[in-house]
Amino acid sequence: MKLKRYIVFLIGLFINSLGVSIITKAELGTSPISSIPYVLSLKFPFSLGEFTIAFSILLIILQIMILRKNFKIEDLLQIPISIIFGYFIDFTMILLSSFNPELYIQKFIFLLFGCLVLGFGVYLELVANVAMLPGESFVRAVTSTLKTNFGSTKVAFDVSMSIIALILSFIFFKYVNGVREGTIVAAVLVGFIARIFERRLKKLELILFPYTESNNYDTDCHSAPIYPNIILIDRQYGSGGHDIGKGLAEKLGYSFYDNEIIQLAAGTTGYSTEYIQNIDEKMNSILLYDFKNQMYSHTSEYQSPNDKLFVAESKVINDLADKGNCVIVGRCADYILRNRKNCIKIFLHASSEYRINRIMETNNITRNEAILKIKKEDSRRAGYYYYYTNRIWGMVNNYNITLDTGIGVESSENILLDLYNNTIKNVL
Repeated sequence: MKLKRYIVFLIGLFINSLGVSIITKAELGTSPISSIPYVLSLKFPFSLGEFTIAFSILLIILQIMILRKNFKIEDLLQIPISIIFGYFIDFTMILLSSFNPELYIQKFIFLLFGCLVLGFGVYLELVANVAMLPGESFVRAVTSTLKTNFGSTKVAFDVSMSIIALILSFIFFKYVNGVREGTIVAAVLVGFIARIFERRLKKLELILFPYTESNNYDTDCHSAPIYPNIILIDRQYGSGGHDIGKGLAEKLGYSFYDNEIIQLAAGTTGYSTEYIQNIDEKMNSILLYDFKNQMYSHTSEYQSPNDKLFVAESKVINDLADKGNCVIVGRCADYILRNRKNCIKIFLHASSEYRINRIMETNNITRNEAILKIKKEDSRRAGYYYYYTNRIWGMVNNYNITLDTGIGVESSENILLDLYNNTIKNVL
């Protein structure tokens, strides 16, 4: 299995180098990490690959200076990886020697294709999970030493590399050379593309490494064990899911968990409960989210705040399910606990009119405000659910029971209680 991981890593490294070469051949600037070696290669009689090796060795030396005794022996693996990567770049540049796009539109298409290839290479390296390139390892060293956020540090690193390359180009050529709009495009798109590959190619990851925990989000390691019963409730905003779940738990004598999950997750993430409440089960736009957090795609060791929270809440939900006899509301629990046979999955919904009136009353807001709030919250929940499960939120096939709560909270509780006690519980 380890050998297979190194093979996948080397394939990813080659594809990574091919992406760098394609972007470079577009002549609109190269990726931020390659910008300094590229500018130097334009001035001095050494290749881009050779300068990449030299620059990587410099980053490794800086890591040793920053980490000191915390620098691990296995991190020296970056040296042979850097050498291989450098010669891969020179080899792929030779392969692409006949490709010289002249029109700007051709150059830009070449640039975008290079970003796609580079993003896939980064994805394969992360899937292999055996080593990191010196650029990301340097950011990790700074982050761990200064206790900074990885995403912000990665952005600062990329900007710094681009600025240094820009300064060098002015010193050597008296004009901008080697750093252009393509550098910015690559900085934004590569991580974003890697995140998309990570979410879309989960099956490939399972095919490559079927016997390992290959998905950072898939935290349910249980395989249909026998535990006391669990009721999972997902709900449209304003349908009364919280109140119905709490009432059902009280009638059954079960534990109830909704916002309590936030409190339990806060202790493991280091985030405040107020911060978690602002991002919990909320995602306005999947594309914007991936753009915002694309810098985290360069490492499997660090996660974006939303990803970190999802993993933490998943662990909390699994721990609560281990204790059993509980009602859990929301947070993709039906997906997280999908391999457990003792779960009853419920989706609660209601007519727009019922939900509007309920939100107007509970939140003391106007009708128009209630309509907007319902639309926003449902959209956020649907986006969040789809992002982490690749399932459609509210799809009936994902649940054992769907119920229109327009009949009222008390009546909904009684129906669910009757179904659970007299039908469902007997077959779990």
